Amino acid sequence: MKLFLIDGTYELFRSYYGAPSAQSSNGQEVGAVRGWMRSLLALLREEKVTHIAAAFDHEVESFRNQLFDGYKTGDGIEPELFAQFPLVERAAHALGFTIWPMTDFEADDALATAAAEWWDHPEVDQVVICSPDKDMGQCVRGDKVVMLDRRKKKWINDAGVVEKFGVLPESIPDWLALVGDAADGIPGIPRWGAKGAAAVLSRYLHIEDIPRDPVSWKVDVRGKASLAENLNAMRAEAELYRTLATLRLDVPLPETLDELQWRGARRTELRDLTAELGDVGILERVSEWMPE
Repeated sequence: MKLFLIDGTYELFRSYYGAPSAQSSNGQEVGAVRGWMRSLLALLREEKVTHIAAAFDHEVESFRNQLFDGYKTGDGIEPELFAQFPLVERAAHALGFTIWPMTDFEADDALATAAAEWWDHPEVDQVVICSPDKDMGQCVRGDKVVMLDRRKKKWINDAGVVEKFGVLPESIPDWLALVGDAADGIPGIPRWGAKGAAAVLSRYLHIEDIPRDPVSWKVDVRGKASLAENLNAMRAEAELYRTLATLRLDVPLPETLDELQWRGARRTELRDLTAELGDVGILERVSEWMPE
């Protein structure tokens, strides 16, 4: 079997900026949720999904905000998008998905934990993380745990991570620490660009293994004297940034693999929700219904 892990919050953002605007019966903007449901129902049909779970950032802030004041918050999220966060969790449940709403952790942590827990289960042929997020690259394991960028219809395995970022999956947190990640509020180390960081980490893998003296670097990279100087001055910050970029593998997920099996949508719940959203046509796209 393939286990599909959905970054529900990312998919909602993608839908908000791609799906048409629409209003519910009470005037709330719901276009993103309607688009989200249609998109995920298409996934169920196209990939013949048998096991699926969706994680959500129920609270935008997490434990990482306690570690670093500059870490991402909900500031800047469009109010009409933010107001659909609770609705999309209801939508996922109505579609019959296992849902993981994160408060202290982030949705990415739940996906990483699930991938680490079930990738080597004897019944699992492949874990598919449906997200293009750079963070998720650290979870990839050969062809057993892969990423799926649904917008580009691109599958990313070990080789794909190296092709895209220039480093092995295990070095992704280090790479993000050096380069920075504007989406998460990680500033990175000055003058460390994507190519330079990839060149150095492809040789040394982790920040602590990069020699302090650039003369001893066994890699040819432009401006290595200034790179080393900046890193040496900010080693503590680099380690903090790597902690921020490292996904947790200890999120409490109570379900068994069998409980992640998709057994169809919840008919009554979905009927009521689609009526509220003003899009009962969604019901016609459901291929299977959960027994009631």
